[in-house]
Amino acid sequence: MSSEKELTFSEVSEHTSKKDVYIVVHDKVYDASSFVDEHPGGEEVLLDVGGQDATEAFEDVGHSDEAREILDGLLIGKLKREDGAPASSSAKPTSTSTKGPDTAGLGVGLYALVLVGALLAFGAYRYLLANNETK
Repeated sequence: MSSEKELTFSEVSEHTSKKDVYIVVHDKVYDASSFVDEHPGGEEVLLDVGGQDATEAFEDVGHSDEAREILDGLLIGKLKREDGAPASSSAKPTSTSTKGPDTAGLGVGLYALVLVGALLAFGAYRYLLANNETK
């Protein structure tokens, strides 16, 4: 689909069902219908912002670069602002860089730490067991 298509808030607001949901992020319109069932946060998250400007909600969560790539694949056009349309909530930059440490790998790091600790404990147990048998 072409990203040259322009949609108004009125048009976007007509797409709020699970099988037909549009969201606006940074004045770009996305058809999230095909992603509703796959969304890691659950379908309610997308449906709650369906037909609306979801920029603030999207940025507040701190989505990963992978999530942003998925979003790019859902792009169907850009928002055409008209008089009386809601103000943009895209005050935050569209940069994928984050301030502070990246916590996405924390789960893997914690898992690795527990695994190494378990291996050390097992090794210590075997060492102590072997020393007690020789006495």
